[in-house]
Amino acid sequence: MRLTPLLLLLTLACSTPSQPADDPEDPATTFLLGTYDDPGVHEAGIYRFALHADGGLTNLGRVGEAENPSFLAYNADRSVLVSVEQLSGQPGRVKSFAVGGDSLRALNQQPAGGEGPCHVNVSADGFVTVANYGAGTLELLRLQEDGYLTQPLDLQDHRQRGAETPHAHSSYFLNDGSEVLAVDLGTDEVWQYHLDTASGKLRAADPPAVAMEDGAGPRHLAVHPGGQWVYVINELNSTVTQLNRTAGGLSVVDSWSTLPEDFTGESFCADIHISADGRFLYGSNRGHNSIVVYRIDEQTGGLTPLEYESVAGDWPRNFALSPDGEFLLVANQRSKNITSLRRNKETGMLDFVGTTKAPIPVCILF
Repeated sequence: MRLTPLLLLLTLACSTPSQPADDPEDPATTFLLGTYDDPGVHEAGIYRFALHADGGLTNLGRVGEAENPSFLAYNADRSVLVSVEQLSGQPGRVKSFAVGGDSLRALNQQPAGGEGPCHVNVSADGFVTVANYGAGTLELLRLQEDGYLTQPLDLQDHRQRGAETPHAHSSYFLNDGSEVLAVDLGTDEVWQYHLDTASGKLRAADPPAVAMEDGAGPRHLAVHPGGQWVYVINELNSTVTQLNRTAGGLSVVDSWSTLPEDFTGESFCADIHISADGRFLYGSNRGHNSIVVYRIDEQTGGLTPLEYESVAGDWPRNFALSPDGEFLLVANQRSKNITSLRRNKETGMLDFVGTTKAPIPVCILF
């Protein structure tokens, strides 16, 4: 359902009413929010929100101090949170926190490996990868048993691999952490690495990368629950590309637009997720300001667009499916609000529930 400009203004003005997070008659699921700093408007750091059974949202306040914590990830048992810190005009940092109930306690920080850290991931055995957009690098660290980050173990510089203008944008662990995929918007490639856990080094795969269409600008990816397909969302040409995944590596299958055929404006993709049952894929459009919903063909992995749901805000940088799959929450960066959409598990379709103001929201983590 698309919202008219007037209805959009009304929904932003009439945000979801706050509800007590500890109401026994309304059990809530909490999530963390990574933010961009907004001096004089909100305290810099990581916030915790509650998602209520009716889809309403409550801001529970700041739980961790950090500078521009734009992406967050838990370790396997959720006892440690890792965050990037984007620092203006200088190399960024990666920071770890001990998780205690609904609170965070800062442990330590390490250099991120370059300017513009924008994505962090943690493997099941505690290895940490950081993608640095400005530097075009991928850094490897590890969490110790006490939750502290080791010093950097390895740094892959895509310029040294022959790339002229790399912009590493995200990274992912596969095969129980033995394989790493790094999505590079600048080189239009998904780089493939093997993780040597004994030495703590990333080794280039053969072939080292799979290419997207020239100028596509790959940003993030999602792996199908079945493991056989990988879907890459391309920021610059507003497409999703399906990759087949075999023992021989990755190969491009096909691409689909994330936008309606009659849309003529400017738009840039951002985030991508797949439902837990593997039947539906979702992607965000910044500019068109929508979530595209696709059905995934269970035999071929091909995509069929179903709808383009308004995010009731501006610039949906990040979104997340709730653990029970009932809701999809959208972090609208420019309008500073989080929108709650109810998800029909049978059809995959989305319906607007409400929206609430938030400190510049850029990452939602359940």
